[in-house]
Amino acid sequence: MQTQLGYFSLETLDVAKAKAFYGALFRWTFDAEASTATYAHVAGSSPAFGFTKVERTHGHANLYFQVNDIDAACARVTELGGRSAVPSDSPSGRSATVQDDQGLAFSLWQPAPSYV
Repeated sequence: MQTQLGYFSLETLDVAKAKAFYGALFRWTFDAEASTATYAHVAGSSPAFGFTKVERTHGHANLYFQVNDIDAACARVTELGGRSAVPSDSPSGRSATVQDDQGLAFSLWQPAPSYV
């Protein structure tokens, strides 16, 4: 299975401040329809990404590798000695946080049909 980075998010304590800072720094604009009070989607980004509000930041990006079948990919992570959370659904598709066999966390994302 050939996979590419399909999505990522940056954690922030304050979505509005992150939008102001990165908007000014990189001239990013934000998609109001794809954003919420706890998430800001960067308009026209490729791969897609945004900012997610958290209560406490860990100071790292959340990488989402795009997969065709998230259930099969999560099962494969476990077969290879890693760990997988149960996939969750959102308007953009299904995602799950996983860990490799050494404890490095990343996420898997199966996009909704409207995102493909």
